[in-house]
Amino acid sequence: MSMYCGIDLHSTKSWVAILDDQLKVVRERGLKNNLEDIVRLLEPYREEIEGVAVESTWNWYWLVDGLMDAGYRVHLTNTWAAKQWEGLKYTDDRHDARWLAHLLKLGILPEGYIYPKEERPVRDLLRRRTFLVRKRTSFLLSMRGAFECRTGMRTNSNDLKKWEAEDVEAYLDDDMSALGITCLLEPVKALTAQIRTIEKEALKRARLRDEFAPLLTVWGIGKILALTTMYEVGDIRRFRKVGNFASYCRLVDTARLSVGKRKGSGNRKNGNPYLSWAFSEAAHHANRHHEEARKYFQRKKSKTNGIIAIRALAHKLARASYHVMRDQVDFDSTKLF
Repeated sequence: MSMYCGIDLHSTKSWVAILDDQLKVVRERGLKNNLEDIVRLLEPYREEIEGVAVESTWNWYWLVDGLMDAGYRVHLTNTWAAKQWEGLKYTDDRHDARWLAHLLKLGILPEGYIYPKEERPVRDLLRRRTFLVRKRTSFLLSMRGAFECRTGMRTNSNDLKKWEAEDVEAYLDDDMSALGITCLLEPVKALTAQIRTIEKEALKRARLRDEFAPLLTVWGIGKILALTTMYEVGDIRRFRKVGNFASYCRLVDTARLSVGKRKGSGNRKNGNPYLSWAFSEAAHHANRHHEEARKYFQRKKSKTNGIIAIRALAHKLARASYHVMRDQVDFDSTKLF
């Protein structure tokens, strides 16, 4: 008899449910997050279990890797996509585990990509860099806003990174106002130092694979963003169409329509936030350094606003990058607009 297992994973404990091919519960139990205990629970049914569906939470590495090492066929559930199948009036961890096993049995379980174990450390390090860059950006924007508010003078983030306390005090007579800006200088310098350390280590440890080398020809993409893209994509062949890739990068509109009317909001969180950020960074760089990109950005901005215009340019670059990676060709700006 075939059996199907669902595991609702949380930070400290998990609920395990095993169903037979008639969708009847064979065994279920809540356990603390201990691999040995979970494997021991599954062991009597090893030969019958066709697969194990694990919820894709922030802490799935240890469980998925451990179950795969133990010889089980593991399916990493795309949690956001799985929600669209829900229709239950009542649910809890036990029902969620049953639900995962149920979807697996029916063959409609939305699955996520199980990224190769040996490549995760560099990917996670680059994700940490993204986190630090965004933190630094928030500090710089705060500094810039405070400075421009008090002086009426325009500045930019690149200049602010080089400032010392004396530079701020030269423009501001009020000690309290100056302190409100200078207090952020040291955090910015500390973040910049850590970002450079990560970049140096990533460039030393990782090599851009040949199939991703053409990314370096795309506007706005340097070595670090190319590595970030490579480690987030994994295998470009898992995206059948360019639209699938753009959607995964969170660069397409989301909407729920019924009879031509909008019903609520779409699922903006379904996709990869790190690729979304990477192509937005590439778009900002392209806008600053390439005239054609700047003209496209200005056209879009005149009809909408700067944020939407950058996202539109990022969408263009993501689509171009898909073809560059899939077809192994250099970037051609004549096909971009």
